[in-house]
Amino acid sequence: MALLKAYLLIVCEVGLEKDVEEAIRKIENVTSVDVVYGEYDVIATVEVNDIKQLDNVVTQIRRIKGVLRTMTLLCD
Repeated sequence: MALLKAYLLIVCEVGLEKDVEEAIRKIENVTSVDVVYGEYDVIATVEVNDIKQLDNVVTQIRRIKGVLRTMTLLCD
């Protein structure tokens, strides 16, 4: 069972939202991904055991072609 849950709010290049969504779905510890409308383009839910794992997932997401920036919200 994961100890930490986080939401990643992601801004993408225009037109690449679905590509980013598909790439994120392949990352371990990502439990859900949705394309949304508004200030952010994609929201991913991540469940990990520790901050190091979270950092690894966030780094993988930031390296995806089309990702411009992310914001991580750590759940209590």
